[in-house]
Amino acid sequence: MRIRHTRVRGPVVLGTALGLTAATLAAVPAIATAAPGKAARPATPSPQVALAKANLAKAALAKGLSTKLGGATAGSYVDDATGKLVVTVTSANAAKAVRAAGAEPRKVARSGGDLKKVMAALRRDASIPGTAWAADPKADQVVLSVDRTVTGSKLAKVKKAAQKHGAAVRLSHVSGKFRPLTAGGEAIWTSGGRCSLGFNVKKGSDYYFLTAGHCTAIGKSWSADQGGSKPLGDTVDGTFPGNDFGLVKYASAPSDTKGVVSLYSKGEQDITGAGDAVVGQTVSRSGSTTQVHDGKVTALDQTVNYQEGSVSGLIQTTVCAEPGDSGGSLFAGDKAVGLTSGGSGDCTSGGETFFQPVGPALSHFGVELY
Repeated sequence: MRIRHTRVRGPVVLGTALGLTAATLAAVPAIATAAPGKAARPATPSPQVALAKANLAKAALAKGLSTKLGGATAGSYVDDATGKLVVTVTSANAAKAVRAAGAEPRKVARSGGDLKKVMAALRRDASIPGTAWAADPKADQVVLSVDRTVTGSKLAKVKKAAQKHGAAVRLSHVSGKFRPLTAGGEAIWTSGGRCSLGFNVKKGSDYYFLTAGHCTAIGKSWSADQGGSKPLGDTVDGTFPGNDFGLVKYASAPSDTKGVVSLYSKGEQDITGAGDAVVGQTVSRSGSTTQVHDGKVTALDQTVNYQEGSVSGLIQTTVCAEPGDSGGSLFAGDKAVGLTSGGSGDCTSGGETFFQPVGPALSHFGVELY
């Protein structure tokens, strides 16, 4: 699959100068200066940036309410019609707390605890490669998806597992195949293939980049070209399956300290920190195979059973992706949200894509975005 990369200004420079035209970049844009005698005017945020910031605030509120309410909520989502954050609840006290926080409560029959029990049962009874599940807060159900590889006795087993839970589980058939998006790309190369660089990070005076864990599993040394004449650095650590994040240490420390994501023909997007996701939120993905695409978050805490193993805690979206986009950046406005893991379909017929949340990767490696 084809992949995208991050460019760092300094000792290592990735970009069109190296023949890499599609990438997630980590560089400092030129500083704009005001003409003599004129004060610099602050830029007015675009409607897209303003919406992204509003949704990130809703995601943070949803996360806080989830922690406060625990099993009394089955999840949250942004209502498409009103733009309000809707929080599912199972009690009057929970509804009161949601209103007090500025969100809209909606009473549902099944609690978050109920849905977690269902997903635990599916992990026991339906952990077959080609299956995936997550809670759908809008429907107050667990959506159990099966790809085209699940047939015959395997499909019968999955259907039997779903039927045990009645209306609490909705079975969904996916025309494609769930797979990590790891073949080919133009961004970062190793002996086992090519992948995209996600976000630049640092720890103390050492500089690294994040990518997918299934990428760092296929090789140790990374370069900006297939022949290895433009080395970037070596894999330090990676986790896949289970999680899907990896860390590569730069061979030379970059001189710049600000990260951006390439928007290709539309310029660059500053990345100033990490953000959480919420169902219904609009997000963007940049990758070297398919460049920039937008979509919506459809589920959180997604479990996907790839052929290579099971990964949990993922973000499911309607953003398309193709082989080579793996490891690339998922972002909302100026906040990093995730790393491209895998999915089904493509950017012609559509499909869904799964992303490793960036927060757990930062915590696991003890690094920070820059």
